Amino acid sequence: MDKRPFGVSRLLSRCRGWIQAGAALLTNLHLPNFLRGGLYQGPGKRLCVPGLNCYSCPASAGACPIGAFQAVVGSSKFHFSYYITGLLILLGVLLGRFICGFLCPFGWFQELLYKIPLAKRSTKALYPLTWLKYLVLLGMVVLLPMLAVNQAGLGDPFFCKYLCPQGVLEGAIPLALVNPGIRATLGDLFLWKCGILLAVILCSIAFFRPFCKWLCPLGAFYALFNQISLVRMQVDQTKCISCGKCAKACKMDVDVTRTPDHTECIRCGMCVRACPTGAVRFCCGAPSGKARSGAGQTAQPTPQTDPTKQGEKP
Repeated sequence: MDKRPFGVSRLLSRCRGWIQAGAALLTNLHLPNFLRGGLYQGPGKRLCVPGLNCYSCPASAGACPIGAFQAVVGSSKFHFSYYITGLLILLGVLLGRFICGFLCPFGWFQELLYKIPLAKRSTKALYPLTWLKYLVLLGMVVLLPMLAVNQAGLGDPFFCKYLCPQGVLEGAIPLALVNPGIRATLGDLFLWKCGILLAVILCSIAFFRPFCKWLCPLGAFYALFNQISLVRMQVDQTKCISCGKCAKACKMDVDVTRTPDHTECIRCGMCVRACPTGAVRFCCGAPSGKARSGAGQTAQPTPQTDPTKQGEKP
């Protein structure tokens, strides 16, 4: 990324919390709307933000890509949404799950909860649950809104309506607190979503980003592009001493020296900060086979042959 990629990578990883906070603020610029109990509905709502952020949040400056996609898929005049799908593909190719690690407000919210000083648990034994988010993407985001339609040909936004905790956190709860009309309409669905939010909050205190790992369809979509995204992790095989500190530091259960383009890698940079030799760093560009193939191996000195042991004259 420059002449001192390790220095830039270390700085980027150290500033990640501030970048996450800035991204959350830019995604939710209209803060006075929290007091008014209304939604911003200006031209910015026609654009999709990169992370998981509810359209119904009073402060939201844009639309959630998952919600926007479901709105198109579930419409009675369904046409393939080239704009939304194309935007997601573009973001995936450029950044991959770097978006999850740096730009997603709900990911940042989970990390803040994880900082609460209570007992922490590893998720390595729960790794098979990571496949659930792909089922959520395929089933609740794509297939159900298309196939489970009413007599008018309309499909529900199943993920947003029945599963997404961000909607009740950013939308339903703030609006209900200041808007009596909305408060009067709340029912069993609101209680169900509050239960999901509470479960995510409790799990986030003990586990690192559980919703991102197991249920987020946006993370699942970006994960499909991690191996080809331009922003990526790179391991310099000439510097790596195979100490294992990067794998131990990774909260996403990834060994970057083995699979720097792993689908679960959110490019958070914890491995960069843990590496004692500067072998792990962020890079920008097409994948380099040389940088990836020998990751985790150290150069071994060429053994010197002792001619006296070969029966040869010195």
